[in-house]
Amino acid sequence: MRVFNRLRARLFFSYLLVIAIGALAMLVVVTFLAPSFFQVHLQRMGHGPAAIGAAMLAEVEEGFSSSVRAALLIGVGVAIIGAGLMAAFVGRRLLRPLEEVREATRKMAGGDYRQRVPLPAEAELAALATDVNTLGEALDQTERRRVQLIGEVAHELRTPLTTIEGYMEGLIDGVLPSSEETFGAIAEEASRLKRLADDLSALSQAEEGAHPLELREADLTELATQAAERLRPQFEYKGVALRLPEGPPLPVRVDPDRISQVFTNILGNALTHTPSGGAVSIEAGTEGDMVWVDITDTGRGIPVEDLARIFERFYRGTGEQTSPGRGIGLTIARGIARAHGGDINATSSGLEQGATFRVTLPALRNHGAQNPKESA
Repeated sequence: MRVFNRLRARLFFSYLLVIAIGALAMLVVVTFLAPSFFQVHLQRMGHGPAAIGAAMLAEVEEGFSSSVRAALLIGVGVAIIGAGLMAAFVGRRLLRPLEEVREATRKMAGGDYRQRVPLPAEAELAALATDVNTLGEALDQTERRRVQLIGEVAHELRTPLTTIEGYMEGLIDGVLPSSEETFGAIAEEASRLKRLADDLSALSQAEEGAHPLELREADLTELATQAAERLRPQFEYKGVALRLPEGPPLPVRVDPDRISQVFTNILGNALTHTPSGGAVSIEAGTEGDMVWVDITDTGRGIPVEDLARIFERFYRGTGEQTSPGRGIGLTIARGIARAHGGDINATSSGLEQGATFRVTLPALRNHGAQNPKESA
């Protein structure tokens, strides 16, 4: 509040400074120029010094000057009062929205991300308030996702830990035999915990863009084909057709292992959601300075309301809570693509309409301008 009081004072004194400069200019004009203008006017009227006398002329000029000065002083006084009123009006109209913005940002800093700023009438202040509200909404969503992440990680950890605890209690109580099968089951749950820890580490690196990249020239079409061929036995076992790309090489400068992981994650996701008898096809091409690979399936499709969220960590879509996987494969894939200066986007016409995932990366000739993170 003290800051805005000082601002109001500076605003008021700035008006006074403008009034003072104007009054000084008028005083100079009245003192040095007005008498000569007045004499010229009298002469035109036929009342020069010869007609009314020098003494009378001097008295008239003095009366004129004093009248103008008195009027000037009154005008300055009225202007000062007007400046005070205007400063109060402008200060209230401008500073109140700023106070609301300041108060909202302080509450957001304290953790109240639901705080919003009313939009003022002034377009510039309304734009500022809109930006603050957008920031608050983004922080609120981030906080909700953080809380959701904690709950989901706890849920993922609870199952194997509960299983291990049950086996250990059984061994201690003598209910379960100390057999190779029992220890094998415990080891399997421990491995599950390790895989979860590895996935969380990969997820953290993907979201922070901290993947160390070993960049070299490669053919994006070839990388997609190789990833598909490695998964072909799984496609054949499920009865899903796999159609490989046909087209010219697409030269890029990437980390081949990371990009292969991107294609593996997307192809694995397509296989999971495509029933037996369906198909997954891969197409590749160029668009401007970018090269792209489309992976299209004829499977379950993506509801419109899920399209904006499928790349969120642990999000598995409506009605997919029992589906395999942890819902972080697409998150990791997009993080890797963005670390290379590219991106991944998904499109779908709705449920039972299939889906298309497009991987875009900078073409080799323009890759240097993208400045991806390279390992030392």
